[in-house]
Amino acid sequence: MSKKLFVGSLSFQTTEQELRQAFEKFGEVEEAKIITDRETGRPRGFGFVTLTDPQAADRAINEMNGADLGGRALSVNEARERAPREGGGGFRGRNR
Repeated sequence: MSKKLFVGSLSFQTTEQELRQAFEKFGEVEEAKIITDRETGRPRGFGFVTLTDPQAADRAINEMNGADLGGRALSVNEARERAPREGGGGFRGRNR
């Protein structure tokens, strides 16, 4: 069973390939994803790395939290499931 890690404080110049390479030394990286702004497409400064081996993921947390990548000290911890969102915006049936 794989384990997903949250990686914060990424440099805006860091690529997904660089993120993947930084974590490959701990084991097989299933996915490395940098989150971008929906409107501008620019990186938001954080991402996620999924490692196939949970023990390797734990080692990565211990060694990469506070480590330098692209001139920034990373914040690395186990990703939490996203809380369900309440209904969205839009039309709420108001009278005209």
